[in-house]
Amino acid sequence: MTGAGNTTGSATTTATGSGGASKRFGVPQRYEVPQGCEVPHGYDVLVLGEVLVEIHAETALRDAADGTPARVSFSGDALNAAAAAVAAGARTALLAVVGEDELSVPLLARAAALGVDVSHVRRSPRPNGAYLLCADTEGDREFVYWRTGSAGSTLSVEHVESWRELLTNSTALITSGIAGALSPNSREAVLLAARTVHEAGGHLSYDPNFRSRLTSRGEARTLLARIAPLTGLLKTSCPADALAMVDTDDPAEAAARYRALGARTVAVTAGADRLLLDDGTAAAYLPVPVNPDPVDATGAGDCFTGTATARLALGDTLAAAITYATAAASLSVSGRGGTGRIPDFTETAALAAAHREDTLRRERATT
Repeated sequence: MTGAGNTTGSATTTATGSGGASKRFGVPQRYEVPQGCEVPHGYDVLVLGEVLVEIHAETALRDAADGTPARVSFSGDALNAAAAAVAAGARTALLAVVGEDELSVPLLARAAALGVDVSHVRRSPRPNGAYLLCADTEGDREFVYWRTGSAGSTLSVEHVESWRELLTNSTALITSGIAGALSPNSREAVLLAARTVHEAGGHLSYDPNFRSRLTSRGEARTLLARIAPLTGLLKTSCPADALAMVDTDDPAEAAARYRALGARTVAVTAGADRLLLDDGTAAAYLPVPVNPDPVDATGAGDCFTGTATARLALGDTLAAAITYATAAASLSVSGRGGTGRIPDFTETAALAAAHREDTLRRERATT
């Protein structure tokens, strides 16, 4: 289907490899899906949102000068979360709109190399969005974005209608406040996708991901109020998102306020070493493995959401899914950029087990 001013033709794909989440989908536009290779339609995880060209400067942005080195990669919260979901073992597809410019080929190729199915991605004659950032280890920073009028901002209800069968036949959907803030039509698209999954009995993970340069607090809160009652897992940060969305810098109070809006379970990240989980029966801080050599925290929250959602979709308990998610997010900050370090699930599970044993030893030592 075609929205006003949009083209919605799918990216042509090639599939290689075999078996569940290990299947990879390449995207060079001249290639077709090999005969006899079926693209799965009952996914564990779908991710709806924006993908971006990432330009990583080698210096603080305020110190950038003529000739400052920079590295081009590809990111965006949707791609980051999708890559994490694949690494956690889930069959994962990206639902997004990308441009038809030259960067679209390597952008989709990067997603495919990460194991994400891009066969349902739609195309627009608009340019792809991009952002410039510098190395950051704390996760508290400002980016410079170029996304006004981008391909991603053309996401519409017509696109969602074209994905309706996918949404009703897959286990879980991840989306965010960023996708809903790109334009008025993208906001309605996010809401329709969330409702479709919810009404079909699927799981929704949502991150408000407030960006003051992209939307107002009022608009973000309106979207949150409409989507929270549909949400199985709401992941948020504190104090940044919590102050903007629910007027508090206390993680426990933030979780309670998000739950009062209708979210079933809330995970609140509060720095590198603290996470509060509130599932309605109890609210408790959980131990988080700290990465001793962080490089860049970009995308760590998306890695958390993608991993947790994948493990829930695959049948893990909430406690296990969150444990794996914190381990994966910790490992992810060893890389540069949003998809610079996507840990394999074997590595994630090993860190989760080691951290659990270390926590038990420390608890025994104090009793």
